[in-house]
Amino acid sequence: MKKALITGITGQDGSYLAEFLLSKGYEVHGIIRRASTFNTERINHIYVDPHSRGARLFLHYGDISDAEQVNNIIFNLKPDEVYHLAAQSHVRLSFDTPEYTGSVTALGVTRILESIRRSGNKVKLYQASSSEMFGAARPPQNEKTRFEPRSPYGCAKAYSYWMVKNYRDGYNIFASNGILFNHESPRRGETFLTRKVTRAVANIIAGRQKNLYLGNLEARRDWGFAPEYIEGMWKILQQGKPDDFVLGTGQSHSVKEFVKAAFSYAGLNRKKYVLIDKKYFRPTEVENLIADTSKAQRELKWKARVSFFDLAKIMVDADMRLAGLKPIGEGDRILKQKFPARWWRVD
Repeated sequence: MKKALITGITGQDGSYLAEFLLSKGYEVHGIIRRASTFNTERINHIYVDPHSRGARLFLHYGDISDAEQVNNIIFNLKPDEVYHLAAQSHVRLSFDTPEYTGSVTALGVTRILESIRRSGNKVKLYQASSSEMFGAARPPQNEKTRFEPRSPYGCAKAYSYWMVKNYRDGYNIFASNGILFNHESPRRGETFLTRKVTRAVANIIAGRQKNLYLGNLEARRDWGFAPEYIEGMWKILQQGKPDDFVLGTGQSHSVKEFVKAAFSYAGLNRKKYVLIDKKYFRPTEVENLIADTSKAQRELKWKARVSFFDLAKIMVDADMRLAGLKPIGEGDRILKQKFPARWWRVD
């Protein structure tokens, strides 16, 4: 039985990844931060008491900003694979908390790499890199595109990327970067753009919200469906040698297009509800991100299947259900059609 350690297991990607690895027969360990309130909502449906017979999911208190905790966990667990997903991952917030973003998002992977190096164990590391590293680079972007980050978050992720490559080359560590473009789902945090939009649609219909305040509607992104990207992460660590891969859909759409898709799917006129608030604009903006996934398709046999418009429908249906409303249903039908035997739960 393979043993995997996931940092950021309580996040969108971490929760889907835990489900996926359990379906593959792994023993899964996750690092969570100590809090006075429960913060495991996304994984409660797969958690079992560790004393239960056959339990394969185990949680450990820790923080990637604490090198000693990271060292102890990795040394004692001796995992076969480490998926480093934990980060301060909100791009707009990184402008307000640049030092914290650097300490967690940039230096976090350094602590993990050092722990693996000092342990002397053969551990495969997946580093969650980001399309935000490309920033102002001309699209489409691939593994050879020069990084031109336009936010503290993008800069921190670029640092992490290069540390992975340096430890890979210098210490012969199996460490790979997955450069994932935007990937969304009903588990996306409520302050992130796509979820903020689909949640507003449901709340407006339910009479709990009057307006939706947004920033730059012209920014363009490559948006995909998060559960699909999880399998890509896993495939990256199943390769014969460590390498770096771009994962995305290969299509770009504006924020305005996503808003239109979500509102029109629910039968709402977005112009009646959407207002602009300048505080949501970034000091420096990334205009257009489009993934060139030729390498992933060729070497990983991975390709995104859920379209931009299907993604909006899936997320709106899930948020309507969460709001106590009857979903429109097209998003649910898309899931059943494209994923007849899925390993994950939607919400």
